[in-house]
Amino acid sequence: MAKKPNQKQEVGTTGHEWDGIEELNNPLPRWWLWTFYACIFWAVIYSFAYPAWPGIKGATAGFLGWSTRADVAEEIAAQEAKLGPINEKLASAELTEIADDPELSGYAVSAGAAVFKTWCAQCHGSGAAGAKGYPNLLDDDWLWGGDIEAIHETVSYGIRNETSDDARFSQMPAFGKDELLESAQIDQVVNYVMSLSGDPMDAAQVADGAVVFEENCAACHAEDGTGDRAQGAPNLTDAIWLYGGDFDTIKETVVNSRFGVMPNWDSRLSEAQIRAVATYVHQLGGGE
Repeated sequence: MAKKPNQKQEVGTTGHEWDGIEELNNPLPRWWLWTFYACIFWAVIYSFAYPAWPGIKGATAGFLGWSTRADVAEEIAAQEAKLGPINEKLASAELTEIADDPELSGYAVSAGAAVFKTWCAQCHGSGAAGAKGYPNLLDDDWLWGGDIEAIHETVSYGIRNETSDDARFSQMPAFGKDELLESAQIDQVVNYVMSLSGDPMDAAQVADGAVVFEENCAACHAEDGTGDRAQGAPNLTDAIWLYGGDFDTIKETVVNSRFGVMPNWDSRLSEAQIRAVATYVHQLGGGE
């Protein structure tokens, strides 16, 4: 008996054609369709079980009541409870005695490093080396003092901010902008300041600049230019410059002054966190 030949089933097209090639309208495999339908069913159930649907006051909670924020808050609370005793010890310890307690000091440095990288590195750099206008915390040049208590006060209340009544505050006059000095006098005093730690641009102006300095600058920077930490006045003799030590930069400072601002952290960080980051900064190499 002759075998009946298979008849080829004709498949329609989708109507799409490009360069003579037609797109056939082949049906999807059954296993793929059932998988697709199962995924849709699972997605609908999932959207009601977990937070998904947006609302006016937030997404729906889902009938399982699960929340990533709640999980994170629970983990944070558990960690805070675990560290509670040592944080209380850190917050109540004498600042000058923290370094004498190996356990407390080790914890403070570790916790302080985390606080620093979260809140301070944006300005002072991840390695605390600072940048133009932001102090290097690795050296021993301090505007307001580098002992642990001075660092703690600076971190707590900040500098020249408008949010803390206890912020450290100083203001350098804008000798040029406010016409307190003539242009020639400014050039003279800039050359004198440069001579305190290096070579002036014009040595012939140094002598006259010394007179201008004594009459206008010595009250804050001291007669010998070594500065005054009580006022946050920089030492001008050590060749360490916050904004730059070339002629043009120093002249810009004299003409328009500087007004760097540091936020107060006592309203954002706990006392333990402030002490931790103060300890961390103090031990970086420049602490006194």
